[in-house]
Amino acid sequence: MKKKALYITYAISICLAIGFLSSFATQSSVNDWFTTLNKPSFNPPSWLFAPVWTVLYIMMGVAAGIVWAKGFYHLWVKTALYHFGFQLLLNAAWSIVFFGLKEPLWALLVIIALVIVLSLTIKWFKVVSKTAAWLLVPYLLWVCFATVLNYKLWKLN
Repeated sequence: MKKKALYITYAISICLAIGFLSSFATQSSVNDWFTTLNKPSFNPPSWLFAPVWTVLYIMMGVAAGIVWAKGFYHLWVKTALYHFGFQLLLNAAWSIVFFGLKEPLWALLVIIALVIVLSLTIKWFKVVSKTAAWLLVPYLLWVCFATVLNYKLWKLN
């Protein structure tokens, strides 16, 4: 149990660190470029994003920690965590491309790839731990919403 808590703590820290680093790209244009964009009616208020992402990164970390604690020597655990790492990189890349580079079309391609890899991650997490897989479902739903939002922002601008 102690080992599991340690893995969960490490994984949460990694996820929050990625989110924190990604926020630098976001902050670089959220108060200027992003405010000039035409937004769809369903665009959430800006204050909502930080708390939602914080909760999602914590849930992602708990999920990854549960899987990691099953033993990295196991092929299914390795496969699940490789997918998790790849989707985490795509998550960070989206912020860089959308906010840092101000390229909504390219960001749309990145987030579509994220949805695909995240779906595969959930599939592999389910093989290792159903609980871990379910912990990623809110994240998938939010990313699907963000994909639609990204698409509409690209189309409107």
